[in-house]
Amino acid sequence: MAYIDFISDLHKSTKRDYIGRVNSADKAECAVVAKQYSYDYWDGDRKYGYGGYHYDGRWRIVAEKMAKHYGLTEESRILDVGCGMAHLLYEFTQVVPGVTVQGLDISEYAIQHAKEEVRDQLILGKAQELPFEDNSFDLVISLTTLHNLKVFDLKKAVREIERVSKRNSYIVVESFRNDREEMNLLYWQLTCASYYAVDEWEWLYNEWGYTGDWGFIFFE
Repeated sequence: MAYIDFISDLHKSTKRDYIGRVNSADKAECAVVAKQYSYDYWDGDRKYGYGGYHYDGRWRIVAEKMAKHYGLTEESRILDVGCGMAHLLYEFTQVVPGVTVQGLDISEYAIQHAKEEVRDQLILGKAQELPFEDNSFDLVISLTTLHNLKVFDLKKAVREIERVSKRNSYIVVESFRNDREEMNLLYWQLTCASYYAVDEWEWLYNEWGYTGDWGFIFFE
């Protein structure tokens, strides 16, 4: 169980106008639309979410780092909880030919528009109710998803990830280390339901018996 950073460089490559997001629209209404996780969130106006989510290969380096760190082979089974359009899962299949990947997401739109090569390995579902048997996967990942759950469902999701993983798991959530990062998170986020500082997240993981690894993204 350890803190590992696989994605901060990718996160930092996108510029964000925190104050602009607050001032440019009715942010509360934008949040209502974003939480539908449909067209507007993925491919609509930037005020509702990604502003257009398209494959560009940026997740390849993340897959390479994770495959090396966790020693993934063609016999490995990977589950992505909150897989979105499954760009990272696709990259795993390119980095580790023959690997088995599965993904789960709450967004029907994302699954319908996911990377075609892995689309048939994706299912609609909730992180707190994983439809898999115990110890089913060599690596379970969940990147920038679990903070969208309220604490009672968050606890269930963390324990579900622990349950279906044979040994390795990796969770990334939005967090903050100081007042500025906390304010920037509040300005920028649209779907986040669990706001915790780094030490609070780590305390929760320990309380809930999570034995995997974790990371954070910060809004600096």
